[in-house]
Amino acid sequence: TALSSTNLWDYESRRLIFGETNYSFFSEPSVNACFLKYIREDGIMLKIVYPICCGLDVHKDFVYACIATSVNGVTTYKSHRFSTFTKGIRELLSWLLEHNCKDVCMESTGKYWIPVYNILETDCKIVLAHPKYVKAIRGKKTDKKDAKWIADIFKHDLVSGSFIPPADIRQLRDLVRYHTKLTNFTTGEKNRAQNCLTVSNLKLDSVFSDVFGKASSNIIGHILANPSEKLSDVSAFRTKHMKATDDAILEAIDGEFCPEQAEKLRIIREHMSNLDLCKLNLQSLILTTAEKYISEIELVCTVPGISTFSAISVIGEIGVDMSVFPTSKQLCSWAGLTPQNDQSAGKKKTTRISRAGAYFKPLLVQCALAAIKAKNKHPEIFNRYSALKKRRGHKKAIIAIARMLLTAIYNILKKREPYNPELYRKSDVPPEHRNVSVDEAIFILQRQGYLVSSPT
Repeated sequence: TALSSTNLWDYESRRLIFGETNYSFFSEPSVNACFLKYIREDGIMLKIVYPICCGLDVHKDFVYACIATSVNGVTTYKSHRFSTFTKGIRELLSWLLEHNCKDVCMESTGKYWIPVYNILETDCKIVLAHPKYVKAIRGKKTDKKDAKWIADIFKHDLVSGSFIPPADIRQLRDLVRYHTKLTNFTTGEKNRAQNCLTVSNLKLDSVFSDVFGKASSNIIGHILANPSEKLSDVSAFRTKHMKATDDAILEAIDGEFCPEQAEKLRIIREHMSNLDLCKLNLQSLILTTAEKYISEIELVCTVPGISTFSAISVIGEIGVDMSVFPTSKQLCSWAGLTPQNDQSAGKKKTTRISRAGAYFKPLLVQCALAAIKAKNKHPEIFNRYSALKKRRGHKKAIIAIARMLLTAIYNILKKREPYNPELYRKSDVPPEHRNVSVDEAIFILQRQGYLVSSPT
């Protein structure tokens, strides 16, 4: 053991962790410097924030629990393994309450943490941590040691917890994300259908703006229903806004479906129809679930570019209680809309945005794209986008607009006030000290070499 010469609590020497005795800092495996929050004059000493806490290492079939009890700087441990069946998780809750442990920390392991969280959240205060923040040292890693390590770093409050909304918001979030998945499935099937048309040399995408629109779908359906008949007249399929001529359409469909590609396209079209039906049923369920948040949804809908369903998706991601985020900047960072901090030796390695907000960030970008299209209706947004686009390009500008919308949503939900564009217009007015008179403007131009003449 690596102990200092002075034993603070006069007990048998053993290998300890930070906070239990004075010892050389380099005697243990290296720990990130940000962990050292409290330093005493007589040595390194981390403050014990949670005297009784538990670390959980969650797996598919079992969960390891380790309770760390600290008394006068001495920590004792009690470990136990429980099943992840409902009975086993309830036994875990009884075991925690029996030892008067209500502070629990566990890592988010896939979806396996959710049943444990659902049962423990009513009686315990749970901190859910990203695995990268509680990962143990390689080579000294077992399930039992992982639970002990989580308990050790959690008792000193060294674990950054993840944002977990209330149960009803979590259910709404799950439904909204499933709707996004169904939309992705539909997009994938459309790409496969387009591949079938390309392989069969049907160039419908060259004459129709939407291959899956009404006219184009009817033409494809007629060809699949009558594979031996060559279509010679398409006037019956014309719609009001079609721009392509009949001759151009006939040239585009002058291809041939082989039996395999035709059957594949039928299966794809049937699958797309089923997906559309599933999305309609899911949308009905989402609207029913979101009824209790009608007032918040109406407030969010006042933000430019956000429709009713988009507002429901926003509520499903961040909830309605903005007190969990101290500032709008922290919310934007959580959503992955702020630059990273990656600096070493005085050099910035990257300032790219993080990969956080895998579902939320694309939603905000779509809303931002819709907002900048209304040039005259929302000039405060379009002018900001145009100014940024000239200097930084479209991609960075649209992320900045997405952050602008999220900041507005944060303040709207926090203050319970609708969107007010006048606040942006007032902030765009230059300060008084930057205003110049006509004589000052003429002097500045003359100093730069311009010849200024009085108007005739």
